Amino acid sequence: MYCPFCNAEDTRVIDSRLTSDGASVRRRRECTDCSERFTTFETAELVMPRVVKNSGRREPFDKDKLFAGISRSLEKRPVGTSDIESCVSRILKRIRATGERELSSTLIGNWIMDELRDLDQVAFVRFASVYRSFEDVSAFQDEIEKLKNVPSPEDKRKQQSLLPDDKD
Repeated sequence: MYCPFCNAEDTRVIDSRLTSDGASVRRRRECTDCSERFTTFETAELVMPRVVKNSGRREPFDKDKLFAGISRSLEKRPVGTSDIESCVSRILKRIRATGERELSSTLIGNWIMDELRDLDQVAFVRFASVYRSFEDVSAFQDEIEKLKNVPSPEDKRKQQSLLPDDKD
């Protein structure tokens, strides 16, 4: 690895650790020429499946688009960035776990709604209104009626789990 300070070719690894989510390795390096230290992160490069749109068009999966869509639905809601990143991470894990080369945008959208339903019900309705193209107020009412039968995210957090958490 080249030194970002003096551009020397030879650097040595001083320390290696897993990141908190276990998805990458953090390496502390030192340049053998200028003795400057810097940090690098190493992650596995995995090929994500292509997304098949409802029109039949195929496009590469875009993690930034996923993050932006979820963030937009959570705008001005009391949800932290770390919760959003965890949500995106769980969706990416599900996508990779399929092992498929192509996935429908409908399936991915349903996984996003599952995550949002558990994270923030207002964000869920926002996302569903765009994703499902609600035409009138009755479509909103129908979705809200369905939500009334689902425990709120706050109620779910208060419940004591009897089984190990399988989302992580």
